[in-house]
Amino acid sequence: MPRFHCPLPLVAGAQFDLPAGAARHVQVLRLQPGDAITLFNGAAAHGQWQAQIVEMGRSHVQVRLVAHEALECEHRRPVHLLAGITANERMDWLVEKATELGAASLTPLLAERSVLKLKGERGEKKRDHWQAVAVAACEQCGRNQVPVIHPAVTLAQWLAAHPQPPHESRAVLSLAAGSRPLLQAVPAGAGSVVVLSGPEGGLSPQEEAAALAAGFAPITLGPRVLRAETAPLAALALLDQG
Repeated sequence: MPRFHCPLPLVAGAQFDLPAGAARHVQVLRLQPGDAITLFNGAAAHGQWQAQIVEMGRSHVQVRLVAHEALECEHRRPVHLLAGITANERMDWLVEKATELGAASLTPLLAERSVLKLKGERGEKKRDHWQAVAVAACEQCGRNQVPVIHPAVTLAQWLAAHPQPPHESRAVLSLAAGSRPLLQAVPAGAGSVVVLSGPEGGLSPQEEAAALAAGFAPITLGPRVLRAETAPLAALALLDQG
């Protein structure tokens, strides 16, 4: 059944016009009055709604909510990615796959070795684009909670704004000798996890040292060197099993 993100309050029996983006998608799919669709508003633990199309016009689609489903398919624990911005479409791919794998949020990192440098209006446009990528991925994969794509920041800015709270584990992907396997370095439990990864070329020695001083444990994902857009996804998948 087609699924659409509908960032509106959803209550039993409500009848309303879909937001413009969802309405266009319904029209592209050539759905008709009487057809069933699924709606979710992306908020935490709100599940999804079965709905029925009741009217279609040239520029609007009206639906009626039929039944609520308390369905969630979130990650076993909240995992927040702090990921070095990669070049071109690779960042789109990272956001899409991180959403599919259950990331709770993603902060694009303006690392020293990042090829793509984002500032001001350009940075806001990129953030909006990546948030839309996350929404589309939720529609496809069945998630009802949309991960937040935060504004791009440097590592120093992120560390200054995020003192480590209790019950939060922190891990940085590292090639340094002595790095431990992820599931050994991050204790099992219900606490949240922040996974820090670099861009192409990795974090600089200064960035990695700052992360270690802020409570990040150096971790390895195995003997192979993974691409910048692959490594945080591998960590996400491992943490869903641990």
